Amino acid sequence: MLLRRRTEAPKPNTHRPITYESPDDDDSRCEKCGSGDFPDELLLCDKCDKGFHLFCLRPILVSVPKGSWFCPSCSHHKRPKPFPLVQTKIIDFFRIQRSTDLTQKLTQADNLRKRKRASGLVMSKKRRKLLPFNPTEDPERRLQQMASLATALRASGTEFTDELTYVTGMAPRSANSAVLEKGGMQVLSKEDIETLNLCKHMMNRGEWPPLMVEYDPKEGFTVQADRFIKDLTIITEYVGDVDYLNNRENDDGDSTMTLLHASNPAQSLVVCPYKHGNIARFVNGINNHTADGKKKQNLKCVRYNVNGECRVLLVANRDIAKGERLYYDYNGYEKEYPTEHFV
Repeated sequence: MLLRRRTEAPKPNTHRPITYESPDDDDSRCEKCGSGDFPDELLLCDKCDKGFHLFCLRPILVSVPKGSWFCPSCSHHKRPKPFPLVQTKIIDFFRIQRSTDLTQKLTQADNLRKRKRASGLVMSKKRRKLLPFNPTEDPERRLQQMASLATALRASGTEFTDELTYVTGMAPRSANSAVLEKGGMQVLSKEDIETLNLCKHMMNRGEWPPLMVEYDPKEGFTVQADRFIKDLTIITEYVGDVDYLNNRENDDGDSTMTLLHASNPAQSLVVCPYKHGNIARFVNGINNHTADGKKKQNLKCVRYNVNGECRVLLVANRDIAKGERLYYDYNGYEKEYPTEHFV
């Protein structure tokens, strides 16, 4: 099977075929749909030897996982255990700051946010500017929002970060140069950079985007709006460990994101949110193959040149109602991610 992800990736040198107990065992069928069609997408449980199509599993798998794999019955998969709704535990988990300097910065940031929202309609006639998210006023509800993300991060073994991380042995920060982008990269304006920084400052003090992470048996972890979100609002930055694309050609992760698409493939970079990440990795993709699937899209994924470095932002591309799930197009650029079986 070819490696598939949210980025343009080189094809592995070898395919990883489904292996069976014997050469004559060619009648394996999917336990869900009963069909033996699409044998290259039929995955066998390493314990009970029963078969399941990747796309029949819930949540679906987009590629054959490396190592052992166990079906839902043999893995005894349970609903993720909720993170404790305890303020001190949540503050420690997200490393929320409480310094005097930060408070002063955020007082200024609050004024900036008010000015931006008040002037949005006037300025839109000249250029559509990005908006900061509008946190939920109720502190208790914000704790619930943060706890929902902590639940998802803990269940996936991911340490929270809201910044790109540079790890020894992977791509250094010096490799993240927007001037290397093939064809050039859109430059984020000074005012929009201020808006992005405002969002970061708000999160540092625990003023979270109005989002809830929910577990759905069909789609896995999903993200939904917990209050009305206006068009062009910054939802989050796509963050994680930065690595060279060539280092990830045999990676079976399904959340790798293009950061830099360089003219020289050896300089191309990706974001890998598996060890370090935030809420971005839990936002689902649309089904590109159906009209109803395309209608679900309410976010756009945009790569920007921010002070000379590449950054990836998820931004609302229309008004989003409270309770609406968030979706964006995983194939907005490379058209390689298999979404035909998405719900």
